[in-house]
Amino acid sequence: MPRQQYNAFLLTRHWRDGPNGVELQFWAHSPAGPLRLVYPEQKAVCFIARDSELPMDGFRMERKPLKLTDMLGQPVDGLYFRQQRQLQQFRERTAGSSTLLLESDIKIADRFLMERFVTAPLQVTGNPVQRNGYLELVNPQIRPVDFQPELSYLSLDIETDGTANQVLSIAFCGPGVSRILMQGEAADWPSDLPIHWVSDEAQLLRLFLQQMEQLDPDLILGWNLVNFDLDYLERRCRAHHIPFSLGRGGELAAILQPQQSGQARVASIPGRVALDGIDNLRAAFWSFESFALNHVAGELLGRKKLISDGQDKLAEIRRQFREDRPALAAYNLEDCRLVEDIFHKTDLINFIRQRATMTGLSLGRQGGSVAAFDNLYLPLLHREGVVAHDIGAFRHSQTSPGGYVMDSRPGLYQNVLVLDFKSLYPSIIRTFRIDPLGMAFPGDDPVPGFLQARFARERHLLPGIITELWAKRDLAKQQQDKALSQAIKIIMNSFYGVLGSSGCRFYDPRLASSITRRGHEIITRSRDWLESAGYPVIYGDTDSVFVLLGEDYDEARSRETGQQLARDLNSWWNDTIAREFRVESALEIEFETHFIQFIMPTIRGTETGSKKRYAGVIRNSQGEYDLVFKGLESVRSDWTPLAQRFQRELYRRIFFNEPYEAYISDLVGRLKRGELDRELVYRKRLRRKLDDYQRNIPPHVQAARKLNKPGRTINYLITLNGPEPVEHYFNGRRTSPIDYQHYIDRQIEPVADGILHFLDDSFKRITADQMALF
Repeated sequence: MPRQQYNAFLLTRHWRDGPNGVELQFWAHSPAGPLRLVYPEQKAVCFIARDSELPMDGFRMERKPLKLTDMLGQPVDGLYFRQQRQLQQFRERTAGSSTLLLESDIKIADRFLMERFVTAPLQVTGNPVQRNGYLELVNPQIRPVDFQPELSYLSLDIETDGTANQVLSIAFCGPGVSRILMQGEAADWPSDLPIHWVSDEAQLLRLFLQQMEQLDPDLILGWNLVNFDLDYLERRCRAHHIPFSLGRGGELAAILQPQQSGQARVASIPGRVALDGIDNLRAAFWSFESFALNHVAGELLGRKKLISDGQDKLAEIRRQFREDRPALAAYNLEDCRLVEDIFHKTDLINFIRQRATMTGLSLGRQGGSVAAFDNLYLPLLHREGVVAHDIGAFRHSQTSPGGYVMDSRPGLYQNVLVLDFKSLYPSIIRTFRIDPLGMAFPGDDPVPGFLQARFARERHLLPGIITELWAKRDLAKQQQDKALSQAIKIIMNSFYGVLGSSGCRFYDPRLASSITRRGHEIITRSRDWLESAGYPVIYGDTDSVFVLLGEDYDEARSRETGQQLARDLNSWWNDTIAREFRVESALEIEFETHFIQFIMPTIRGTETGSKKRYAGVIRNSQGEYDLVFKGLESVRSDWTPLAQRFQRELYRRIFFNEPYEAYISDLVGRLKRGELDRELVYRKRLRRKLDDYQRNIPPHVQAARKLNKPGRTINYLITLNGPEPVEHYFNGRRTSPIDYQHYIDRQIEPVADGILHFLDDSFKRITADQMALF
């Protein structure tokens, strides 16, 4: 075919050593169909200081002087290896020696892309060859392009019998597709569902792989997808000697097992990306009390799985397979639909696509803040004629502090304003030129930092990266692209964490301290300015100050005052920074919230004000009152539903001057009469294996040991005989009554006294007469 040009979007990246070099393979989506880009005979590369001697024995490499320096200003040479494994062996040989390598830890496929400034969208120019279901281009030219396609997907779920390692059914759905593959005979199980019947598991697996090849999705969605569904399917294919050809073009897929405890499995599927709903919701900063599919679907969609949490799920799946296979098919397919609808509801695919576009991270990769920083920073650093050291090349004895949290003034208040610095840490980096390159080469007139750090006024990279991202986020907000705005916010806010992490190649306490200590200074000086203007500050937290107006203000005047204070404080900081540092301020403080009523509690049992814990009443955008809780019991998963509900209602009554004594007395009475038992459930995750808990056995572990097959999350009650699993208590196997006094002493009374003592009242006074009745 003649030379063609395609706009494309990167899906997967792979490499393998060959006799004549490293072969790189990239799969991409394009409007013309899937593209497979092949780059044979590539060399693995790293760098080394020119005056360093090498252990040459057994290593075939080419050493070439380059017009580059390291971050210390020393000239460097390039080291070129025919195979990636040779570079890896060389790294292992030099580890622990005085020979410092530079950028030897960067993956070869990642370097290939970043040096071309390609993240995920790319323009491909070359001579395509038609293959089975895709176009292949060898050594095409690639460059970045603005291209955001609609990627095709299927939502996948499997059902197993749990003991005999059998896959019973496989369901998947997507735009225009709903299908269930199930063992059985159609004549035995009449149904209107789109069921494809097969005779046994081996045929089920082969049909699944055929269907995936025919439907050819870019993305595979699921819930615990890699750790369960795909891992299970690969193992069952292996048991039947069936090639796990889930990749495009019939290429083999692999589920890579974790090398260390705590690591997750990784799906390597050429041309397709596995996207797990749990991992990606967390990456997008969605928060749920539980990430079980049933719980998340209930919160986001108002729908539930077809087998409820209260049932023995495995037993019911086996029963349905024996007695009602269409019911199992419906259950299987509904799980797929729930996952698909959750991805739609949260715009998760758009978020994942935008994150890859911004960072250069693979679509299916979780975390990776350090790698994202490298992808953005290193190509620009190289254009400055500088290369970076390997991660962990230097050790530092100094440390940097975290965010500043001001001592609070506890109390029950009216009209509290929250003034918030917009993206404080990124704006500090922009304003004070905080940058690894700028610190390495500060010049003659640097901007001072902390711990003797100095930063170049002109030669820097990170402030420019943030400025560009900031402008893109403002545009995304204008266009109401929430997914893109959120992706950019997460990236910008990750930069401080990256620079403060020993896992970053640029880690240096001087960098992190110049951000956090400047943040401390900005918050404390803002407080001083506000108080000198007559506005008491009762709390400050990393990037916010809480300003007390008091009862003499109404809502309109409070909001007007907040807006004026933000304008005046911004003006003061602009003048101050220009005068003291001779730079333009990028700091921007906003009037964020007006609390009509507000409580700043004490640390329990003391008179000291708490931190990161408060509550209040605001008026929302619909003009209605909302209660906001931060860090208190009602938003903490380690408190019972009863304590959470009690706190919300008690605080509401007190904020709105409604009677509360009868409410407290009635709730205690109902509690002791057993009317609220289902709200007394504690919920706690097991972080380790049960056998690993040997001393100081916590309650949830005690409860878990009473179950035959405990899950990762344990639901339990406190009884007079200790912790007991909910499954026992509510299924008629209780061994002891609930310890109601425990809940009164540990759940209800602390919540009540957290606010009552500001009214010179107490839980004991209110309930004293009532307690005598029981």
